[in-house]
Amino acid sequence: MRPLLPTILVVVAAHPALVAGQGAPPPATDPRISALVADVSAERIEHTIRTLAGFGTRHTLSDTLSPTRGIGAARRWLKSEFDAVGQACGGCLEVFFDEGIVEGSEQSRIPEDVNIVNVVAVQRGTTYPDRYILITGHYDSRVSDSMDTVSDAPGANDDASGTAATLEAARVLSQYRFAKTLVYAPLAGEEQGLYGGRQLAQRAQREGWVIEAVLNNDIIGNIAGQDGVIDNTQFRVFSEPTPQTETEQERQ
Repeated sequence: MRPLLPTILVVVAAHPALVAGQGAPPPATDPRISALVADVSAERIEHTIRTLAGFGTRHTLSDTLSPTRGIGAARRWLKSEFDAVGQACGGCLEVFFDEGIVEGSEQSRIPEDVNIVNVVAVQRGTTYPDRYILITGHYDSRVSDSMDTVSDAPGANDDASGTAATLEAARVLSQYRFAKTLVYAPLAGEEQGLYGGRQLAQRAQREGWVIEAVLNNDIIGNIAGQDGVIDNTQFRVFSEPTPQTETEQERQ
């Protein structure tokens, strides 16, 4: 499984020169993109997926103290992996936990107050550091009963796969410098109602990020459908169109 699309799209979006010739005949494949794609490791991605699945459950309200089980162990491991990537690139990543309390409610999938913790790694752009490209996936998981916080919920597809792609993108892309800022963010609370994504969006708004693209990876690399059909020739991309009436303020 090689999630090449996120890598290619990030390189194109982060390098304005690569999109300057819109309308002209497509140029030959940029050798930088070929090098990046070649460096994507299926073995590293599988290792990340297996490690995350090995925490038993990553339910947003699961154990946060155990070193081997629950969402707390998972997020600490993810942060350590991003820290290692940052060390390998000479400190090019700012790695931190993005935390916020969500109040519990009997009418929601969060019955008690919980600390939502996203893992965030920021790679600052060299020319346009105020312009952001986000690469995300959610690292929380659950069983069919969204209120079951203790049963095993390995969540290899949903969404260790997207989280693994996000981490691998950081490993590959951090070896290069880009004009715009890249943010790698495994998010929590998705299964309870997209809380981690909302929390990161609020941070972006507070800090004035100008977001140019978000590549959200959820259940990726799976070629076998529930009906047993195998298809490794196409993939699905869900992209909300930009309204023609969108104002500059709304865009930001």
